Amino acid sequence: MKLGRLASAAGIALPNGGEGEVTGFAIDHRKVAPGTVFGAFRGASFNAEEVIPDAIAAGAIAVVTRPGVAVEGAAHIADQEPRRAFAHLAAQFFTPVPETIVAVTGTNGKTSTVEMTRQIWRMCGERAASIGTLGVTTPDESVSTGLTTPDIVTFLSNMSGLAREGVTHVAYEASSHGLSQYRNEGVPVSACAFTNFSRDHLDYHKDMEDYFAAKMRLFDEVVDEGAAAIIWHGADDSEWSRRAIEHAQKRSLRVLTVGERGEFLRLAARTPTQLGQDLEIEFAGETRKIRLPLIGAYQVANALVAAALAMATGTDAARVFDAIGRLQPVRGRLERAVISASGAPVYVDYAHTPDALEAAIAALRPHVEAAKGGRLITVFGAGGDRDQGKREPMGRAASEHSDVVIVTDDNPRGEEPAAIRAQVLAGAGENARDIGDRRAAIAAAIQEAGQHDIVLVAGKGHEQGQIIGSGENMRVLPFDDVDVARQCAAEGARQ
Repeated sequence: MKLGRLASAAGIALPNGGEGEVTGFAIDHRKVAPGTVFGAFRGASFNAEEVIPDAIAAGAIAVVTRPGVAVEGAAHIADQEPRRAFAHLAAQFFTPVPETIVAVTGTNGKTSTVEMTRQIWRMCGERAASIGTLGVTTPDESVSTGLTTPDIVTFLSNMSGLAREGVTHVAYEASSHGLSQYRNEGVPVSACAFTNFSRDHLDYHKDMEDYFAAKMRLFDEVVDEGAAAIIWHGADDSEWSRRAIEHAQKRSLRVLTVGERGEFLRLAARTPTQLGQDLEIEFAGETRKIRLPLIGAYQVANALVAAALAMATGTDAARVFDAIGRLQPVRGRLERAVISASGAPVYVDYAHTPDALEAAIAALRPHVEAAKGGRLITVFGAGGDRDQGKREPMGRAASEHSDVVIVTDDNPRGEEPAAIRAQVLAGAGENARDIGDRRAAIAAAIQEAGQHDIVLVAGKGHEQGQIIGSGENMRVLPFDDVDVARQCAAEGARQ
């Protein structure tokens, strides 16, 4: 397609060079080929403006960057928000896209919610996919790994590729990083959701207000006019949920609240069972009873938000409620990895913030056989080169709500692992101890767990590796909490 035609469709003024044929888009100068539109952005560790000459030499037909940056030998598309301009331009190239696209933001629950939305759609007969932390999950359940929000070129090419494969429905995670960097722009979003909000990523965002503003770009700018906005409104009447509602109303979105205070889907009652939960849901003036085959209060929240997304995009309510009763656990989200030789179940969860850790522990607590002396044993750590302010609160949350706590290494990255653990332990109580080696920590927890206990291994969830070091010294050691838990349980059974 001609560059001029793409620019015109994106509403971008093109100073010159509009007759050239565009063959692709790239934000990595090493991936530029003749006919490529190159996005030259300044990042935290690399300034792509410095390699513009290399991109042009490789055949870039146009460069999207800030005004005032020197561009010679290619069309210069200058914009104060070059990432956004690049996204809108690329969206005209990567077509078609699936007919129904929804996006989910919030601190916790995004991965589970988009995957549950995909499952519901699939069970209701749609060809559906999800995009997020787990990667791209397609209708045949295959998964390709990825970041929470991939770069804009990968995001748009994935969307187009899915459409060409016959996928009609996609749910994707809209992270604060992705929203602030315009990494998920340009596609029509017919419904959006806000799960919850708590401290995270303050190594990137300057404060909570900045973090929330990034999340709200989904409501304020990305979602289609008149789209549905699904907002979790739980029993705690969160200030952040109320503020999300205000953002949606200001944009004239169709607000659908879900939860104990929800007006669209109201959670009237929840009763934990051995392997799931019995729910009473009020919808359209009627009370429905549903058996959710997942444990944990926050899994109820994720499932109901997913259900609301499906209904808001035209899926029949009766079929949605039936599908809720058949939802499968999401990888690394309260995933039962193994039952030890003593009979203790071992769960793996991605919780890596104080709120998420507390929620995971609260989800398991009703299933601990306390009357028979059962205990909840929690193994977790905190990532290096990330928000240090959440480490002590994580230690406090684990210690206050667990019976036994083992603090171990997560992804230390460029920090000293022992120093990270010390910061976590500073918030913990006398029921916490330090075992740095993660495999040894998991083994110790499983060995200690008795018949009536439950073990929670938190922090890494679905991740397949442990990141040690940074920069040129970075190594990713193979490590899967689920596999390691199974190995440790098997070794314990042989002893």
